[in-house]
Amino acid sequence: MQCPFCNPDKVIIENSLTYAIYDRYPVNPGHFLIITKRHVESYFDTSNEERVAINQLIEECKKLLDVEYFPDGYNIGVNCGKAAGQTIFHVHVHLIPRFSGDIEDPRGGVRGVIPGKRIYE
Repeated sequence: MQCPFCNPDKVIIENSLTYAIYDRYPVNPGHFLIITKRHVESYFDTSNEERVAINQLIEECKKLLDVEYFPDGYNIGVNCGKAAGQTIFHVHVHLIPRFSGDIEDPRGGVRGVIPGKRIYE
Protein backbone atom coordinates (compact mmCIF):
# COMPACT_ATOMS: atom_id res chain seq x y z
CA MET A 1 0.00 0.00 0.00
CA GLN A 2 1.38 3.37 -1.03
CA CYS A 3 1.72 6.09 1.61
CA PRO A 4 -0.71 8.96 0.85
CA PHE A 5 1.71 11.48 2.36
CA CYS A 6 4.75 10.55 0.26
CA ASN A 7 3.26 12.06 -2.93
CA PRO A 8 1.18 15.00 -1.74
CA ASP A 9 -1.19 17.01 -3.83
CA LYS A 10 -2.52 20.47 -3.01
CA VAL A 11 0.41 21.51 -0.81
CA ILE A 12 -0.49 24.82 0.81
CA ILE A 13 2.83 25.76 2.49
CA GLU A 14 6.21 24.05 2.56
CA ASN A 15 9.81 24.39 3.58
CA SER A 16 12.82 22.19 2.82
CA LEU A 17 11.83 19.37 5.23
CA THR A 18 8.06 19.60 5.71
CA TYR A 19 4.85 20.58 3.98
CA ALA A 20 1.29 21.43 5.03
CA ILE A 21 -2.01 20.36 3.52
CA TYR A 22 -5.61 20.70 4.64
CA ASP A 23 -6.95 17.57 6.33
CA ARG A 24 -9.34 15.59 4.09
CA TYR A 25 -11.59 14.98 7.09
CA PRO A 26 -11.32 18.26 9.00
CA VAL A 27 -12.44 18.65 12.58
CA ASN A 28 -13.03 22.34 11.83
CA PRO A 29 -12.52 24.55 8.76
CA GLY A 30 -8.82 25.14 8.18
CA HIS A 31 -7.63 21.95 9.92
CA PHE A 32 -4.02 21.55 8.75
CA LEU A 33 -1.68 18.58 8.67
CA ILE A 34 2.03 19.38 8.86
CA ILE A 35 3.97 16.44 7.38
CA THR A 36 7.62 15.54 7.04
CA LYS A 37 8.87 15.08 3.48
CA ARG A 38 10.97 12.15 4.66
CA HIS A 39 8.87 9.07 5.34
CA VAL A 40 9.14 8.30 9.04
CA GLU A 41 6.42 6.68 11.12
CA SER A 42 6.49 8.61 14.37
CA TYR A 43 7.25 12.05 15.70
CA PHE A 44 9.86 10.30 17.83
CA ASP A 45 11.65 9.20 14.63
CA THR A 46 12.11 12.76 13.36
CA SER A 47 15.41 14.59 13.45
CA ASN A 48 15.92 17.80 15.39
CA GLU A 49 16.00 19.65 12.07
CA GLU A 50 12.64 18.16 11.07
CA ARG A 51 11.13 19.19 14.40
CA VAL A 52 12.32 22.75 13.85
CA ALA A 53 10.83 22.66 10.34
CA ILE A 54 7.53 21.31 11.72
CA ASN A 55 7.37 24.14 14.26
CA GLN A 56 8.14 26.73 11.58
CA LEU A 57 5.23 25.48 9.47
CA ILE A 58 2.90 25.38 12.47
CA GLU A 59 3.62 29.10 12.92
CA GLU A 60 3.14 29.86 9.21
CA CYS A 61 -0.12 27.90 9.08
CA LYS A 62 -1.38 29.68 12.18
CA LYS A 63 -0.75 33.06 10.55
CA LEU A 64 -2.70 31.96 7.48
CA LEU A 65 -5.58 30.64 9.60
CA ASP A 66 -5.68 33.79 11.73
CA VAL A 67 -6.35 35.83 8.59
CA GLU A 68 -8.59 33.37 6.78
CA TYR A 69 -10.74 31.90 9.58
CA PHE A 70 -10.24 34.07 12.71
CA PRO A 71 -10.20 31.14 15.18
CA ASP A 72 -10.54 31.72 18.92
CA GLY A 73 -7.94 29.04 19.79
CA TYR A 74 -5.97 26.06 18.52
CA ASN A 75 -5.24 22.42 19.30
CA ILE A 76 -1.93 20.94 18.17
CA GLY A 77 -1.69 17.16 18.26
CA VAL A 78 0.29 14.16 17.08
CA ASN A 79 -0.93 10.56 17.17
CA CYS A 80 2.03 8.21 17.70
CA GLY A 81 1.16 4.56 17.22
CA LYS A 82 -2.01 2.57 16.62
CA ALA A 83 -3.02 2.70 20.32
CA ALA A 84 -2.92 6.51 20.12
CA GLY A 85 -5.17 6.56 17.05
CA GLN A 86 -2.56 6.88 14.29
CA THR A 87 -4.00 5.53 11.04
CA ILE A 88 -1.43 6.78 8.50
CA PHE A 89 2.01 5.73 9.61
CA HIS A 90 3.87 8.75 8.26
CA VAL A 91 4.34 11.39 10.93
CA HIS A 92 1.93 14.31 10.73
CA VAL A 93 0.98 17.06 13.16
CA HIS A 94 -2.60 18.30 13.37
CA LEU A 95 -3.15 22.04 13.71
CA ILE A 96 -6.84 22.42 14.46
CA PRO A 97 -8.43 25.87 14.66
CA ARG A 98 -10.99 26.11 17.45
CA PHE A 99 -13.99 28.39 17.62
CA SER A 100 -16.07 29.48 20.58
CA GLY A 101 -19.12 27.22 20.63
CA ASP A 102 -17.71 24.45 18.41
CA ILE A 103 -18.39 22.15 21.37
CA GLU A 104 -20.48 22.93 24.42
CA ASP A 105 -17.63 22.76 26.96
CA PRO A 106 -14.08 22.70 25.58
CA ARG A 107 -12.40 22.31 29.00
CA GLY A 108 -9.79 19.59 28.99
CA GLY A 109 -8.88 20.10 25.31
CA VAL A 110 -6.60 17.32 24.09
CA ARG A 111 -7.46 15.24 27.16
CA GLY A 112 -10.63 14.49 25.18
CA VAL A 113 -8.82 11.72 23.31
CA ILE A 114 -10.22 9.63 26.16
CA PRO A 115 -13.67 11.22 26.55
CA GLY A 116 -14.23 10.22 30.17
CA LYS A 117 -10.94 11.90 31.13
CA ARG A 118 -11.50 15.26 29.41
CA ILE A 119 -13.30 17.00 32.25
CA TYR A 120 -11.50 16.98 35.58
CA GLU A 121 -11.66 19.01 38.77
